[in-house]
Amino acid sequence: MGRVFLNLLDNAFDSVRARTEAARQAGVEGYQPYVRVATQRGDGVVLIRIEDNGTGIPERLQERVFEPFFTTKRSGEGTGLGLSLAYEIVTAGHGGSMEVVTAEGVGTTFTITLPAEPADGADTPAPPAQTAAAPGER
Repeated sequence: MGRVFLNLLDNAFDSVRARTEAARQAGVEGYQPYVRVATQRGDGVVLIRIEDNGTGIPERLQERVFEPFFTTKRSGEGTGLGLSLAYEIVTAGHGGSMEVVTAEGVGTTFTITLPAEPADGADTPAPPAQTAAAPGER
């Protein structure tokens, strides 16, 4: 899940940086960039939201954000694998879901929903090692 959070936060910070630069170049004052992370547990699930008020994603591109090799970044700035890998980790690796709500010029919110109990084999810590003491040792 660390890779998922790193990717989503990296994208969010890129987006607010781009909107900050665009506002500066246009002479627009008052834009206050933010990236927020919120968690919530309820009814057998854990929700994680990563929200920004950056550039948002154009409507015509929104349905493609989880496709492998698709990127909204300029050529040479992204591989187009970050969100598709994040989606795969969340859904196949942890039995969860990942949704995006975005509006161009407003911002983006990614919501990850995970089972409160890990899926079989997903990030389950190994049991403590059992060692037998030789007779007379303790």
